[in-house]
Amino acid sequence: MPLLLAGVPIGQPGDASPRLRTALGRAEVVAAEDTRRLTRLCRDLDVTYTGRLVSYFDGNEAERTPQLLAALRAGETVLLVTDAGMPSVSDPGFRLVAAAAAEQLPVSCLPGPSAVTTALAVSGLPSDRFCFEGFLPRKGGERRARLEELAAERRTAVFFEAPHRLGACLADMAAVLGADRRAVVCRELTKTHEEVRRGTLAELADRFSGEVLGEVTVVVEGAPERVVVESPDELARLVGVREASGEPRKEAIAGVARELGVPRREVYDAVVAAKPGRGDH
Repeated sequence: MPLLLAGVPIGQPGDASPRLRTALGRAEVVAAEDTRRLTRLCRDLDVTYTGRLVSYFDGNEAERTPQLLAALRAGETVLLVTDAGMPSVSDPGFRLVAAAAAEQLPVSCLPGPSAVTTALAVSGLPSDRFCFEGFLPRKGGERRARLEELAAERRTAVFFEAPHRLGACLADMAAVLGADRRAVVCRELTKTHEEVRRGTLAELADRFSGEVLGEVTVVVEGAPERVVVESPDELARLVGVREASGEPRKEAIAGVARELGVPRREVYDAVVAAKPGRGDH
């Protein structure tokens, strides 16, 4: 029997699919990120699970995966659910799916709600092409470095973020991606206190600088179309123009990078190459 990945509601129990209800009642093993939340969901859905209920979360994935593989080999159906949304999408599950696929054990999916596509749909930002970046690094320096890699990304980007890091995350996005870049913060999607706040990254960083509660998804518009630059010398020249007007070099480099839609590191390297000995202090 297969490993079943089941999308569960991201807020409203009524969003549960009929197939999820059936699978919960029939699976021999139900692996849940939080067994208490799964029990509460079953109660809300008026469903009784008859299989073995086991926990499967970040802290015990390595230990629990071989046990679940053994159940699959024995012909049991294993239903994997997380607290909200789809397993393995920035949630537990990837390790088990990869292990099952490596053994050519069947894996199937019961589609369900996703905060990624829900936030993208309500954002009002271009959705014909998008990328999902999951959670950014927790540490500020690592987070800014990752954002630098995304500075020239033309596609709309979707992120998850912890509520207590949202303000710092938005501030870093404004600094690296551009204060005027449009974005949308989606909080508590589909829940009673749902909030969808649109604005520039600078505006949103200010709006969410204090305490924030709930599940958060951030959608950021892609970089503007990249202007073709003839050479690194041109990048260095544009930085020089800004510096001549009194702008500090670090801000001048960031400004040119935003204006042209190129990584800040590329502009910095051009400045260093054009004038040996100069650095970004």
